[in-house]
Amino acid sequence: MSEQRVFLVDDEEELRRSTAQALELFGLPVVTFSNADHVLELMGYGFDGVVVTDIRMPGTDGMTLLHRIRDLDSEIPVILVTGHGDVQLAVKAMREGAYDFLEKPFTPQHLAGVIRRAMDRRGLVLENRRLRAVAGKRDDLEARLPGRTQVMVDLRYRIRAIGATDADTLIIGDTGAGKEVVARALHDISPRANRPFIAINCAALPENLIESELFGHEAGAFPGAIRARFGKFEHGRGGTILLDEIGSLPFDLQAKFLRVLQERVITRLGSNEVVPLDVRFIATSKVDLEAEVGAGRFRADLLYRLNVATIHVPSLEQRRADIPLLFLQLVREAAARYGREDAEVPPDVISAVAQREWPGNVRELRNAADRFVLGLDAGPGDPLIIREGSERLSDKVAAFERSVIASAIAAHGGALRPVYEMLGISRKTLYEKMQKYGLDKKMLSPEHAGSEDREG
Repeated sequence: MSEQRVFLVDDEEELRRSTAQALELFGLPVVTFSNADHVLELMGYGFDGVVVTDIRMPGTDGMTLLHRIRDLDSEIPVILVTGHGDVQLAVKAMREGAYDFLEKPFTPQHLAGVIRRAMDRRGLVLENRRLRAVAGKRDDLEARLPGRTQVMVDLRYRIRAIGATDADTLIIGDTGAGKEVVARALHDISPRANRPFIAINCAALPENLIESELFGHEAGAFPGAIRARFGKFEHGRGGTILLDEIGSLPFDLQAKFLRVLQERVITRLGSNEVVPLDVRFIATSKVDLEAEVGAGRFRADLLYRLNVATIHVPSLEQRRADIPLLFLQLVREAAARYGREDAEVPPDVISAVAQREWPGNVRELRNAADRFVLGLDAGPGDPLIIREGSERLSDKVAAFERSVIASAIAAHGGALRPVYEMLGISRKTLYEKMQKYGLDKKMLSPEHAGSEDREG
């Protein structure tokens, strides 16, 4: 297990330095940050430590950082430091998942005691996850990329195989399918897990500054370059760099990036000095880069150098049988995130979710789960409108079971063998349930007529 660390985030330099020194006297290793901008780059699902952050900071404040950390891993302890007037805000943060809060002024002994308890809790969380994985139970990767369909089983297997290597990787998938989640998972199970993870959105980089953003510059390299600056590539040394939507990288810059891939060196703007670069590159694309090569918008040599390993992330359309259970998980996560009671999802909502199209994939489904938990309806046509009813529990269970089976049959085009294998039931049990719920003919596609799997 890696050494447990304290990430201390505070914009007041004197307080940050004195707090760090005091904690180190108590034997606690501390990494300090003057703002929250780069904290998440050094964290992952396996982060073995605690975050202590001031609640009031310019830019990204402590509350925003708390929410972003919880999106990454809801069980990372975050301790908020507050001024006297922020106690109500801190109490609200506790309801939203903060581990604890301390009101200024506080003693180093008090802070060290809270940190040690938080570290003990984090250690138990990570150990429990490890033991569950060893026992063959649902592990970290399955929690982050849930799904019982074969395409998801294959995806997790491929991530485990590639993640342990240092191979540059290309991730292909539709918008919202989870490409960045896959990239994060690759980083977190790699030997680089405790080093930076730098995500770069190639489509959002300002065209006139893109080279400086990536490679850095020396003072005077161009008008306005008052002082030297590291680029994002250098910030990622020792870790992983994610180039999100690499197809958006300008064509002339692709040649320079190809050199970085080949030689693992960079040269800052305005400098002739070569800087070694120890990083792993992961790139994502929602477009067919082979087609982009054919259209002259993407370099063929860059594509072939980049895709040492390729991972295809399936859309929800390709794993429709996962939708009901995935929606229920997203509802649970949203309820925890917003500090709400666990929401009971009516069977008709689950059925509507299972049957509709989700062009925005998991991202769109997550937004729908958030709306459901918050009680927000988009309008009369919204399938997530909560309908009042007085159904018995047995009726709700039956309706849910019917929707899961119907979704699975539809997802497999009427072929039943993969359905009962995926659901872990016998052929006879599936036929009995289809008869019970009136699914014997309705969900079977015509092209499978006459096959062995159409019996019943």
